[in-house]
Amino acid sequence: MLGEPSAYAGLFLLALVAATLLPAQSEAALVVLLLSGDYSTAGLLAAAIGGNTLGSLVNWLLGRSIEHYRDRRWFPANAEQLARAQRWYHRYGRWSLLLSWLPIVGDPLTLIAGVMREPLPSFLLIVALAKAVRYLVLAAVTMGWG
Repeated sequence: MLGEPSAYAGLFLLALVAATLLPAQSEAALVVLLLSGDYSTAGLLAAAIGGNTLGSLVNWLLGRSIEHYRDRRWFPANAEQLARAQRWYHRYGRWSLLLSWLPIVGDPLTLIAGVMREPLPSFLLIVALAKAVRYLVLAAVTMGWG
């Protein structure tokens, strides 16, 4: 069994990776750790929320710097896809970041927020709120709260 610091650190890192464009999932790990009853619920939630928010920040930073590589062959989106994403973000704005917790669309959304130069304070506030609500709901369902 993992010692307490290792469990929290592992969940933090898994949540961080899960929020980047790399494939990973932190929800199952959080549920297993919650159900074990061996760890502080608040500590697990803090690790998951903190890691996931930091992972989204990595995407935002990539977005801030990646656009000048748009003409490279390896660039992950063509000009039309990038323009479509930028139009979508212009239309819905920063509040679309409330969807950053969603699978598949959430991670690219945080990258586009960086491309669109979303200010860091509003980005972090909205993304952290979205991530916190997701993990709190998951913990509530897992633990049978309310």
